Amino acid sequence: MRTDLGDGSLEGPESEARSLSWIDDPVAAPSFQATPWLAGAEPRALGRRARPAVSTGKFPLGLTVALFALAFLLPAWPWLSGHVTIPWDAKSQFLPPLQFLATSLANGQSPFWTPNVFGGWPLISDPQSLIFSPLHFLLACVDPKPSFRVVDGLTFAYLLLGGLAIILYFRDRGWHAAGALVAALAFAFGGSANSRLQHTGQIVSLVYLPLTLWMLSRALERSSWRAGLAAGVFGGLLAVGRDQVALISLYVLAGFVAYHWIAGDDWRKRINASIRPLAASCLVGIPIAAVPVTLTALLAARSNRPEIGWMVAGQGSLHPAHLLTLAFADLYGAMDPAIEYWGPATSSWKAALGGADLSLAQNMGLVYSGALLLVVIVSFGIVRRLAWSRDIRFFSIAASIVLLYGLGWYTPVFHAMYEWLPGVMLYRRPADATFVIGALLAIIAGYLVHRWLEGTVPQPTSAQRAVELAMPVVLVAVALWLAHTVVSITQVIVPVVTALVFTSGAVVALVLARWLNGLSLLAGMLLLSSFSAVDLAWNNAPHISTAMAASTFDALRLDTRNATLALLKSKLAAASDPARRDRVELIGIAYHWPNLCMIHGCDHVFGHNPLRLKWFYDATLVGDTVVDYDQRRFSPLFPSYRSAFADLFGLRFIAVGVPVEKVDPSLAPGDLTLVAHTADAYVYENPRALPRVMVLSDWRIADFNQLLTNGWPTDVDPRHTVLLDRAPALPRASAAGAAPGTARLIRYENTRVDVEVDAPSGGLLLLNDVWHPWWRATVDGEPSDILRANVIFRAVALRPGHHTVSFTFHPFAGALAELRGKFRHAH
Repeated sequence: MRTDLGDGSLEGPESEARSLSWIDDPVAAPSFQATPWLAGAEPRALGRRARPAVSTGKFPLGLTVALFALAFLLPAWPWLSGHVTIPWDAKSQFLPPLQFLATSLANGQSPFWTPNVFGGWPLISDPQSLIFSPLHFLLACVDPKPSFRVVDGLTFAYLLLGGLAIILYFRDRGWHAAGALVAALAFAFGGSANSRLQHTGQIVSLVYLPLTLWMLSRALERSSWRAGLAAGVFGGLLAVGRDQVALISLYVLAGFVAYHWIAGDDWRKRINASIRPLAASCLVGIPIAAVPVTLTALLAARSNRPEIGWMVAGQGSLHPAHLLTLAFADLYGAMDPAIEYWGPATSSWKAALGGADLSLAQNMGLVYSGALLLVVIVSFGIVRRLAWSRDIRFFSIAASIVLLYGLGWYTPVFHAMYEWLPGVMLYRRPADATFVIGALLAIIAGYLVHRWLEGTVPQPTSAQRAVELAMPVVLVAVALWLAHTVVSITQVIVPVVTALVFTSGAVVALVLARWLNGLSLLAGMLLLSSFSAVDLAWNNAPHISTAMAASTFDALRLDTRNATLALLKSKLAAASDPARRDRVELIGIAYHWPNLCMIHGCDHVFGHNPLRLKWFYDATLVGDTVVDYDQRRFSPLFPSYRSAFADLFGLRFIAVGVPVEKVDPSLAPGDLTLVAHTADAYVYENPRALPRVMVLSDWRIADFNQLLTNGWPTDVDPRHTVLLDRAPALPRASAAGAAPGTARLIRYENTRVDVEVDAPSGGLLLLNDVWHPWWRATVDGEPSDILRANVIFRAVALRPGHHTVSFTFHPFAGALAELRGKFRHAH
C-alpha cells in the first residue's frame, strides 16, 4: 500500500525499501528531475537548461566533516583566536568552579565542597560545577591553570561535536551531505547556541541531544544493543546536565521513541524489537545520571527554591514577537550597546503596546539561525507542507510542542505542562526551550535542503506561490510597524536591509547549489556551507552578550595584578592566626567578582548562584548575586555590618564599589575602618570579626525560626555563648569555674578540617562554616554529632581535655543515608 503525502511523494513499504537501498547501493539511488522553487528562482533563471540532480550515492563523510570543520572556523575564530572571550555567566558562574576543580585536583584535594562562597557550598551537587562534564573534568586534570582561550575553545569543541552528530545522523538517513552541513552549522552557531553562548552548562546539555539522537535512532532502527549502550552513555550525560535544556531534550528523546513505535505498520513488532536496545540504554544511562541527579535533587529540596511558582516561571516566557529575530537577526538592538534595546517588556514597548513584565535578559530573545533555515522552512516546510513528510514529521511535531513550551504563559499549553510534566516546576525560564528549538529547526532545515537538492520539492500551487511572495513583505511590514509604534523606523533600517540581503542571497545560493549539484556534489556542498558560515559569522557576530575583551576579566586570572585583590590578600595574610580564616565581601564591583574567591582561595560570604542552602538564604536574605550594591540586602539576623552575625561569619574585610554607607546606612562612624580606595572598590575592615574556630563553655537552646524573624538576642554575646536547637549529649560545663579553652586550625582543606582543641572545662567547639548534613565529625577518632549552632554554623560537644576534632565531608554516604531515611519515612 502506498500513501500520497500531499507533497508530491509517496509513502509505503516499496518506497521505504527503495530509500534504504540508496545507502547500500549507489546505483539504486534514483535521479530526480529538478523542479521549480520560489517564483522567478528556478534554475532556468540562470539562463541555462536545468540539469537533473545527480545521485548523492555514498555519503562522503570525510569530505563533509572536513568542510564542516573549515566552515566552523569562520564564525568561531574571534573566540578561538583569543581576540575576544565569552563573558557574563561563562566567567562569573562557570569559570570559577572549573578553576577551583583544576586547583583542587592539582593539590590532591577533593573538589566536592568549596569553602570559598556562601560560607561553604556542596559543589558536587551544583549543576554549574562542571565536575560531571567529561571534557571539562579532563581539562582540569591536565591543566591546573586553564586560560580563557582554552576554556572558550572547550565550549566550541562541544558545539563541534554536536554538529558532527547531526552530520552522522544525516548520513545514516541517506540525506544529502549539503543539507547535513547546513543543519550542523545552524545548530552550532544559530539561535541560543550563539546568543546564549555564556551559559556553558546549557550548551553542554544541548550538544548531548544530537549525540543521543544519533545513537538512539541507530539502536531503534537496527535493534542494536551496542548502539543502545552508546545512546545510554550520551543520554545519561545529557541528564547529568540537570538544567532545563536537558529536561526538554529528554522529553524530546522520549517522544522520538514513542513516535518510532507508532509510526510504522506493526507497532507491536516495533516495540518488541526496541526492548533490547532500550534496556541496554537504561542499563548504562541510569547509573551515569543517578548520582549527580540525586545529589542535585537533594540540594534543590533543601535550597531557597525547591520549585518555581507559576508566576515566576511565566515571567521567563519567550514573547511571540521574539520570533521575528528568526528573520531579522538584531531587530530590537539586543546586540548593539549603542542602541537602546526596545524589545518586548521594555518600558518603551509597554508604553506603546502594553504587556506583562518579563524576567529575560535581552539576548534571550535572539533566535536567528541563518537565512537558509528561514527560507527553506517557510517556503518548503510550511507553505509546501514538506515539514509534514514522514521522514521529518517527528521533528516538526516536536519543534511545535517545544515552541509552545518556550512561549510560556502566552499560550495555555505551558500551564498544562507546568502542572503535569515532572520536572517543569523546577525551572524558572521556559524560554530556555529556544536551545532545543534551534536544534530541531536545524535538522528540519537540513532535511529540506536535502529534498531541494534531490529535486523532490513539489512545484507550488498558485496560492502557495502567492504566499511565498507575500511572506517577506508581511515580515518586513510587521517589523517596520513595530518599530514605528514603539521607537522609530530608523531603528530597524539596518537589520531589515541586512535580512533582505541575506534572504535574497539564500535564494540565489539554493538555486546555484542545485544547479552545481548536477555537476559536482562537492560544489553544492561548498557553496551552501560557505554561505551559511558567512551568514552566521556576520549576523551572529560577537556582540555584547557573547564576547568581550579578555582584559575585562583580568581579576579572574591566577596571576592577576589587580590592586584590590593584592590588597585583600596582603591584609588577610597579615591578620592570619591559628584560629582564624577571615572572610571577605565583594559587593557591587563587577559581574564576574562574586565567585572570584573560588579562583584566588579567599572566602566570600556570598557568591553568584541561583541556588543557596535554605538556612543560609533565610539567615541572610541575599539573592543570586551581589553584582550591584543594592543587591546586598540585610536580614533580621544579619541586620548590618555592625552585628553579631557579621562577626560570627568572620567578616573581616569588605570591598564595595560605592561608599559602604550606601549599602548599610545604619553604620555609625567608627563601626568600620576604611583601609583603602582602589580603582575597583572602597575596602573596609571590621575589627570585631571572630575566629573561624572557638571553644565556648556556655550554650543556650534557641528557636532558630524566631531568630530568623526577630534577630540575634541582645543579651547573648557570641564570643561566650553558642545558640543550639537541641541540647548536646554532654553535660553543661560549670560557668563559674570554667577555664577558657583554645582552638587552632591544624588542617583546613576543601572537605576536611582538623582542629586542635584545649578545653580544660569541656564545652563546645564552634566552627563558623555553614552546617550541612553530609559533614561528619570525629573527636580523637571517635564519631561525634555535629550540632547546628547559631542557626547556620557547626558545633561539636567536648569533654574536658585536649582533643583533635576532624570534620570531613561525605556526600555519597550522606546522600545514601538521607535516601534511606526518606524511604523509611514514606513507608
